[in-house]
Amino acid sequence: MTSETLTQTPAERVFSTSVVVSGVRCFLAYVLFPWLLPAAGIASGVGSGLGLAIGAVAIVFNVLSIRRFQRTGHRYRWPITALNAGIIVLLAVLMVIDLNDLLG
Repeated sequence: MTSETLTQTPAERVFSTSVVVSGVRCFLAYVLFPWLLPAAGIASGVGSGLGLAIGAVAIVFNVLSIRRFQRTGHRYRWPITALNAGIIVLLAVLMVIDLNDLLG
């Protein structure tokens, strides 16, 4: 490996961050809060609210990733844009579900 392959561009860093934030949101909302913490007798009922907050942050990072990849002319900008857009759609659906849980 050369040092070139080890160094991420700023666009790649933003993309990586957006995917990590989305993954953390899913882990918290669908594993930790509904299963692990209630099994331990703590934190029941906080998953939806936290899911909304983390989902909003994840969407912001995905939009930043799209903007940065488009501005830099990165060779994978269109596949990354499609992936980010898909993640945003999934996060929006999950946020609607979380909002329904909180209001309903």
